[in-house]
Amino acid sequence: MRGTLIGLSLMLVLGSAPALAGDYFPPKGDGWTSHTPEQEGLDAAKLKAAVDFAIASERQYPPELARAADIRDLRTAVAMEYAGEVFNSPIGPLKPHAPANGLIIRHGYIVAEWGRTRDVDMTFSVTKTFLSSVAGVAFDRGLIKNVNDRVIDYVQPTPDFLLPHNQPITWDNMLRQDSGWIGTMWGKPWWVDRPAKGNPFSELEKGPPPVGTEWKYNDVRVNALALALTHLWKRPLPEVLRQYVAGPIGMSDSWHWEGYDNSWITLNGRRIQSVSGGGHWGGGMFISARDEARLGLLGLNNGKWDGRQVLSDRWVAMAKTPTAPNPGYGFCNWYLNTGRKLYPAARADSVAFIGDGSNIVFVDYQHDMVAVVRWIDGGKMKDFVRLLVEATGEPAT
Repeated sequence: MRGTLIGLSLMLVLGSAPALAGDYFPPKGDGWTSHTPEQEGLDAAKLKAAVDFAIASERQYPPELARAADIRDLRTAVAMEYAGEVFNSPIGPLKPHAPANGLIIRHGYIVAEWGRTRDVDMTFSVTKTFLSSVAGVAFDRGLIKNVNDRVIDYVQPTPDFLLPHNQPITWDNMLRQDSGWIGTMWGKPWWVDRPAKGNPFSELEKGPPPVGTEWKYNDVRVNALALALTHLWKRPLPEVLRQYVAGPIGMSDSWHWEGYDNSWITLNGRRIQSVSGGGHWGGGMFISARDEARLGLLGLNNGKWDGRQVLSDRWVAMAKTPTAPNPGYGFCNWYLNTGRKLYPAARADSVAFIGDGSNIVFVDYQHDMVAVVRWIDGGKMKDFVRLLVEATGEPAT
């Protein structure tokens, strides 16, 4: 009793002590509690410097686009970005995006927020983190017994999955983007995505690598994973996400996950759209920064949310395990700070969910922080992380 009274007296004298990790989870809706930086042990001036840097570092578009009436119109920007690819025509929805925005969470509380964080925008490859979360729920519920099982032993969504080259591919390969899957998804052949500069046919000329030997960022292959998971669940993946992830962590009802104009299939007599794993050809997850922050907070707490295990410890551990051909990548889209190469100022166990734009959810386990930074020049994110860590007064260990 005496120790408790002394502790309470110290709190009254010194002010509220910073909350411990996991103490606070925001309820569903917009009632997310904010604290001052000082309440959460942060240097307010240094935190403001990080925010100001993120705003000043908004992605710059090419001059020909910057002269347009709306320089943030992705209907133009995406077409220009992938102009060097064949089969580059968008087949999913695109829209203008909000100016630079984001928020910083510590101990679950909002300590900084800038821009229009409630705007629902494309998030490009952060979509893949939602996709792997749907796979994680399938694993946790026993729909996938072992990630090292072959995909074709569960589903055969298209004849391409049964090609001899594709038959050894496991769920783990598809999640890690080292599958080397070949085939065509929704009119886009596997070799069209991100070829070598100056040669749109370079991947076709080189041929596919043996399964599990080469990491390649390839949205055709991720879309093949999305289709396989749709067949596994026998229902639209947005429904699965809403029931098992988005609902439990209190995401708003404003997000929507889109596929393509031609990505409709029939399962058990029901017409279903197979969603995409990114925005390369349009589509993917459309979501607010505030809802993305909830995904980051789920990652920060290793799949737990307010006493509930949304994703199992085992799944999160696998998601954070380095991929052999690329140790900086786990399951899609868990970017790892292996060797502190991604963010030198952060501890090696920090992770990020990264999409074009750039759209980044940064998870810092050492400092119990999440930062959602949208529409920043991706090359400047390292400096943002440095400024953010400096605001804690605790260098990476």
